[in-house]
Amino acid sequence: MPSGHILWQESRVETRGKPARPGERDPICPLCGRRIPPDVAQGRHHLVPRLKGGKGGETVLLHAICHAEIHAALSEADLATDFATVAALRAHPSIAAFVRWVARRPPGLRTCVPGPRRAKKRH
Repeated sequence: MPSGHILWQESRVETRGKPARPGERDPICPLCGRRIPPDVAQGRHHLVPRLKGGKGGETVLLHAICHAEIHAALSEADLATDFATVAALRAHPSIAAFVRWVARRPPGLRTCVPGPRRAKKRH
């Protein structure tokens, strides 16, 4: 592994990210709009799930809590067909409510997402 990289693994998600150098800005989570400091749990979200044809496709860097919320709220099939962009994810009612809630929290917030998945509402 190249020096200067952080290897982090949580719930089967492995991410390699470069820590911000002094004077560099921390990346911004595209879901909640908060900074992602290098010491905060983070993960790459495949906009199209790997199992639904997104292997090697576009990914976005998110806070671990934001990533967990996406997978708690939406099935892989829903992600692949209706929520394959950040804008679409932010428009989903339960994710929009989460974003409003988490935006007032510090970037390092860690909570448990209840249950394996929340009940899905068909649109």
